[in-house]
Amino acid sequence: MGAWEGSSWPVFLGFLFIFSLLLCMAQGDVHTYTLVLQETEFERLCENKSILVANGSFPGPTVWAHQGDTVVVTIVNNGNYGVTIHWHGAKQMCNPWHDGPEYVTQCPIQPKQNFTQTVVLDREEGTLWWHAHSDWIRASVHGALIIYPKPGNEHPYKHDAEQTIILGEWYEKNLTEMVINATRTGGDVDTSIAYTINGQPGDFYQCSKESTYRMKVDPNKTYLLRIISAIMNEEMFFGIADHTLTLVGMDGAYLEQVNTSYIMIAPGQTMDVLVTTDQEPGRYYMLGSPFADTQAPSDTTMPSAILHYNGGYEPRAYPNSTTLPGSTDRDSAESFMRLLKSLADDKHPIKVPLNITKRLYLTVSVNNVECAKGDTCEGPNGNRHSASLNNISWTAPNMDILQVYYRKLPGIYYTDFPDQPPRYFNFTGDVGDNVTYPVVGRTVVEPIEYGSEVEIIFQGTNIPAAENHPMHLHGYSFYLVGFGRGNFSPNTSIPTYNLTHPPKINTVALPKNGWATIRFKADNPGVWFMHCHLERHASWGMATAFIVSNGPTKETSMRDMPPDMPPCPGS
Repeated sequence: MGAWEGSSWPVFLGFLFIFSLLLCMAQGDVHTYTLVLQETEFERLCENKSILVANGSFPGPTVWAHQGDTVVVTIVNNGNYGVTIHWHGAKQMCNPWHDGPEYVTQCPIQPKQNFTQTVVLDREEGTLWWHAHSDWIRASVHGALIIYPKPGNEHPYKHDAEQTIILGEWYEKNLTEMVINATRTGGDVDTSIAYTINGQPGDFYQCSKESTYRMKVDPNKTYLLRIISAIMNEEMFFGIADHTLTLVGMDGAYLEQVNTSYIMIAPGQTMDVLVTTDQEPGRYYMLGSPFADTQAPSDTTMPSAILHYNGGYEPRAYPNSTTLPGSTDRDSAESFMRLLKSLADDKHPIKVPLNITKRLYLTVSVNNVECAKGDTCEGPNGNRHSASLNNISWTAPNMDILQVYYRKLPGIYYTDFPDQPPRYFNFTGDVGDNVTYPVVGRTVVEPIEYGSEVEIIFQGTNIPAAENHPMHLHGYSFYLVGFGRGNFSPNTSIPTYNLTHPPKINTVALPKNGWATIRFKADNPGVWFMHCHLERHASWGMATAFIVSNGPTKETSMRDMPPDMPPCPGS
């Protein structure tokens, strides 16, 4: 289906383009899905509320494929606002047109309109996900994207069954209306009032005990849990009472197996975890505990689900419980991060860039901007909330950057994004009178030459208060080669790099008042968004876009613009 309702010509062109695209790239199977977005009423926390969801469910439906397959998805927008869908972690080789971020690779699919996306899978294998990429709509519009090994291949671990676990949030008020108001006033959006596990808050919230999610299991079996964090603004510790978790994968790539009593998962990340049901038959809590080491407002409640053994036994009055690290436990969060190592065996090789030809040192900051004269603003000290990378706050144009780049339209974006901070100071200490007001109002991108071996050093700052930042890059997975506390120092930080088996991920949890270094090879041409996956920070401008040039051949060049892209305002 095309983007313009009631017109058969764009529909025909859209299908013709997708058909020709599939002929060019088809190596595996082609899977087709339809996601119908519409307002649906749910009862949570003693109240009925209408939210936008896909196919009537919260979370939305699961999309399945094998490594190297192609997924064709038609989005039907029966909601009240424009929306886009992003395929989080899918590389979309040479196909940025269907990546999804609003005003970066496409304009919104307007209400009563349709759009068909082609998801090109490459080497991804494991658990990814899809979600809305317009304002905060992903809070309710999201689901799993599960990629199995190619037929005839196997996972590098054994398991008897699997279950997807999606961590989410529930808001009391209409989230879209809150976002519109916050954008107008420069204020913040109210925090959520509950977290959810597979759509349900759990036993510790009012009117929720009867609907708590229960995972039924048989004794002495090994289950693969595909855990996805669709949470908006907090990282989360997660564990299961009396059960060991074996971490085997993350962000669509395999990890060296490691046992742990908990995981720490950031918004946007996915983790594949094995759990063996080797305890006395009974009921065991699956718990989440937010990690929100910040002065910013946060939801500190705890979601729960139940691992429920099948069989004839007399259950205890309450499920067995467990204690997870607290909301400010940085040591536990960073100890978990140090467990992450790529599997890196003969069947799953890695190739860490060692010849760096492009290096960026990016300060990651929460800022304010001055309230315009005559306005009343609701941010700190009567100003507006803002955020930045290297003191540049992301400003989206009214036409998607990818189309502008493809059509060579002038004057809409600028390519002078700084590779270093505008000034150096003690970023993680007393920042004094240093930069707090970012540059706003210009769309600034970072050009990268095809084939470059890129290193990005993310540097957290204490402006105006430090916080963790899960940084996500579209179009690529990257290697997390190092991280630490305080200011990055070439003399002391570089010697700690792991260049032999670093984890290959797409979202890195930058520690509070710390640094993290990632590496990747720029072999995927197009326009690719990079942003903090804390939604409040992304909406305040903690983002930029990379424009990776075409390679020397047709196979290493960006695909042509599809004829049925959603129209932009005024285009």
